[in-house]
Amino acid sequence: MNRNNWFSFITLAIVMAMLVGCSGSKTSSNKPKDSGNSEELASSADNVNKEGFPIVKEPIELSFFTGRFEQNLDQYEETLVFKTYAEKTGIKVNFEEVTFGTLTEKRNLALTSGDYPDAFYSSRIPAADLFKYGKQGIFIPLNDLIDEYAPNIKAVMEKHPDIKKGLTMPDGKIYSIPSYYSPEFLPMLIGKPIWIKQPWLEQLGMEEPKTTEEFYNFLKAIKETDLNGNGKHDEIPFAAEGMNELVDHMKGAWGFGTRGLANKYVDVDPKSGDLRFFRIDPKYKEMLQYVNKLYSEGLIDQEIYTIDSANYNAKGAEGRYGATISPNPETVMNQSDYVGMGTLKGPHGDQLFSHVKAPLVHVGAFAITDKNKHPEATIRWIDHFFSEEGATFEFMGIEGETYTVNDKGEYEFVEEITNNPDGLTFDQALTPYVTWMGGSYPGYVQHKYFKGSESLPNAVAVGEKVKATIPEEIWNAFNYTEDEIDFLQSIGSDIHTYLDEMEAKFITGEVSFDKWDNHVKQVENMNIDQYLEVTKAAYERYESN
Repeated sequence: MNRNNWFSFITLAIVMAMLVGCSGSKTSSNKPKDSGNSEELASSADNVNKEGFPIVKEPIELSFFTGRFEQNLDQYEETLVFKTYAEKTGIKVNFEEVTFGTLTEKRNLALTSGDYPDAFYSSRIPAADLFKYGKQGIFIPLNDLIDEYAPNIKAVMEKHPDIKKGLTMPDGKIYSIPSYYSPEFLPMLIGKPIWIKQPWLEQLGMEEPKTTEEFYNFLKAIKETDLNGNGKHDEIPFAAEGMNELVDHMKGAWGFGTRGLANKYVDVDPKSGDLRFFRIDPKYKEMLQYVNKLYSEGLIDQEIYTIDSANYNAKGAEGRYGATISPNPETVMNQSDYVGMGTLKGPHGDQLFSHVKAPLVHVGAFAITDKNKHPEATIRWIDHFFSEEGATFEFMGIEGETYTVNDKGEYEFVEEITNNPDGLTFDQALTPYVTWMGGSYPGYVQHKYFKGSESLPNAVAVGEKVKATIPEEIWNAFNYTEDEIDFLQSIGSDIHTYLDEMEAKFITGEVSFDKWDNHVKQVENMNIDQYLEVTKAAYERYESN
């Protein structure tokens, strides 16, 4: 090889080495952030204090996509809790707030466009999206971060194993932090009991209904009696914001809903212990016939399928409802003469309080994205709200400023909030201080420090009244694989839509119950066997987590 050829060879080798080096560098930079090879991640961990405050040694900023209840303050950074927490932690959070009415659309747009923030806060991310975008690397796995940096979340998960069941996706990873209601706080899980107007019971000389037949007789007596004494029959025996609320209460009197409300089409047969699809059971038909009887005899508000929340509460504020399903008539209708009804016994002796929500109310209340350069600090930021001190701070604010502690050790909001001098409602008076109104917040809710309508004495009394008849186990929603999700979003969705539409027609009398057998055959022909197989697979994974 002559001198010129030798130098050409050397030059080519150097160029090739440089190209290989560049290629290797590019591959390395595209590795997922949790690969352990990122210098940036190591630096972010070094900046975190594992205990105490501030959370970070050097201040940082984070951006959160945030779902906001329409009536809350539209600058979360300025609320007492988050302004104080920013000073305490060294972490400034910039909240990009989206009202709940447009939340789903804007959240989906952010995720599909790639224009998303460091984390999603109070954003109601469904489990299917957590799994989908988690597998794509957009939501990062939290298992190791929780183990190392989130002792409070870890402790709550150990106390309540159903949290891990509900959070763990089919790939074994956890991509979110939830909104979780303590199972001991039963009024919170009930949410909306059936309330009955106590003075009308007394005027009619009746005891509180104990059976479905007695409940029917009570409603019928209201319709036939001018209980408000205005010379008109304008009393409304029963009202709710939708017929499904009544169905979800009544199905327990026929033995359905044995695992609560999270799965509305399947439960466990108490006799066999097997998973069952109960919506075509002969006894379920009987329950629908009972509701049809109430509706056809005018005992149910005929606007129940169309009324909105504002009009429903406005009518309730007139004191014309004999019975209603509501968070609390005292707070939403300014009616203090209602008592929560106990668990009704059905015609076959079933007495199950089926209207119990899953404790894991929002599985996707908080998620960290792959754009986040400070995941350790972020998980510590949210972890504080799962401690006793942090949860009290999240829901009550600051002692001496927004709440006091009485001689019994009970927390009480200050009078400026509970009896506002400017005539503000309870929620309105709270808006400068906290942001939990409207729900969806990541956090751990217990009776001690949560002072919503579910904490009032009449709501607590309902919990005591029904607790002996609640399901022995309350399911959280199941998580599904991609193939299972595809099935449920196609054939499963068709089954759900058909059932919901047909049940409404049976209740209103648009379709006669003579057509029930044809209805059952139609459902069976819609691939109900595969539906059960898919649900059973998800159920078995849920139980094994």
